[in-house]
Amino acid sequence: MAKWADYLISAVKYDKEHKHIEEVKAHEDKEDSIGAAKIYSRMEIVNAIGRGVTFVTIYKNDKGSWNKGQKVFVVTINSKKYIKTVENNREEDNLENLPEF
Repeated sequence: MAKWADYLISAVKYDKEHKHIEEVKAHEDKEDSIGAAKIYSRMEIVNAIGRGVTFVTIYKNDKGSWNKGQKVFVVTINSKKYIKTVENNREEDNLENLPEF
C-alpha cells in the first residue's frame, strides 16, 4: 500500500448541532499498514495541518479493507477555522460521510 498521508481519519464526533467536529479517530499511515485509532481533538487536527501534517479520510469497503477518501484541509471563514474535504463557504466542518462515534 502506498502512503496516502501522515494520518488517516476514519470517524468523527460532532457537537449537538452537528455542525462542528469535536473529535476524530485518526490512524498513523505506516505505508505498509494502518496504525491503531487514536482520538484527537478538532484543534489538534487544525494545528497539525497548519504545521504541514497531511490527513485524508478513509472508509471500509465491502470486503472490510480500508479505501482512501479525500484530502482534509482547513478553511477559514469569518475568522473561524473549519476542517473539510470540500471547499465551500458553509460555517461547518465537513469530512464526507464518515461514521460517528
